[in-house]
Amino acid sequence: MRVTTKGQVTIPQHIREKLGITPATEVDFFEQKGRVYLVKRKGKTVANRRFRKLRGVGTVKMTTDEIMALTRGDK
Repeated sequence: MRVTTKGQVTIPQHIREKLGITPATEVDFFEQKGRVYLVKRKGKTVANRRFRKLRGVGTVKMTTDEIMALTRGDK
């Protein structure tokens, strides 16, 4: 594996899949006894995945103006 001039490396696909690393997943690096480890951060990524399946599912047929009036309480 080669490091780019920007210090980037590509995490192999099988490792990304095994660890559940997707775009925007945050990871940490730490060094111990001369070795560098990459670990997936715990936190927001689980919540984001929970709502990802609902993206684009809305079925309400309202115009933007109607939605804004509804949320603002306009009459």
